[in-house]
Amino acid sequence: MTRSDWNDLPAEVLEAITRTTGPIRGVRSADLGNHADIASTVAGEHGTLFVKAARKLPDKDGPEVMSLRWEAKVNPFLGEFAPRLHWTVESGGWLVLGFEHVPGRHPDYAPGSPDLGLVAQAVQALQKTPLPAVVDRPVTMRWEGLGDASPMAGTALLHTDINAGNVLVTDRREVRFVDWAFVSHGAPWVEMGQMIPWLLGAGHTPASAEEWLGQFPAWAAADSASIDQYARLHVAVWSRRHQMASAEWIGLYLADVRRWAKHRGVLE
Repeated sequence: MTRSDWNDLPAEVLEAITRTTGPIRGVRSADLGNHADIASTVAGEHGTLFVKAARKLPDKDGPEVMSLRWEAKVNPFLGEFAPRLHWTVESGGWLVLGFEHVPGRHPDYAPGSPDLGLVAQAVQALQKTPLPAVVDRPVTMRWEGLGDASPMAGTALLHTDINAGNVLVTDRREVRFVDWAFVSHGAPWVEMGQMIPWLLGAGHTPASAEEWLGQFPAWAAADSASIDQYARLHVAVWSRRHQMASAEWIGLYLADVRRWAKHRGVLE
């Protein structure tokens, strides 16, 4: 999606925001992400925040607003794993979320990168987090109508999109996960499966990606036939998405999904 400029916010929305931030001294747009119309680091009189905003449709919430509502809903239960949500503003046809600003960099997922160990440690810890009752969306929804997704069902808390752009590594080597738009519940190993295309895109082979994932108990214990079914459906869902939207990154992602499925022998 094409991001909007901060100045596109209506005056009443800006006024509502500055009631919490104080006068705004600087705005810097985020380089990555696509689940909000506006995503910016905002320096205000009372400190620096990361602000995400999305326009509502005339008669209902659009997908970007729905994504922000999910983030706001789950944030109080994420503790150390995500920047804290400080406030919500709903005004002038916009939904705006003000998050704690976490200075950091995105990790390197390339083979041999020391960042991989930091991310693995954080994912392991996240896997031990109890499922909040507010997360009532099953991960199986994403494969609806494409085949049997029951092997992916479960009660683990899943971020489902741990690509490097959604991870921050601080100067203290702490890891924070951002963009919880697709938070769901399901089998714990699905979190690892969702990371495979991003690992391949960073230079891993399918074999080395699976070897790296072997350190996670959930992945090591997962039934091979269930992972094969996941691989089949993952190709199907991204093939369908590529037909609907031919963005370059979707084509590259699909190519990596297919490469992994071929490695597992579930795709010719």
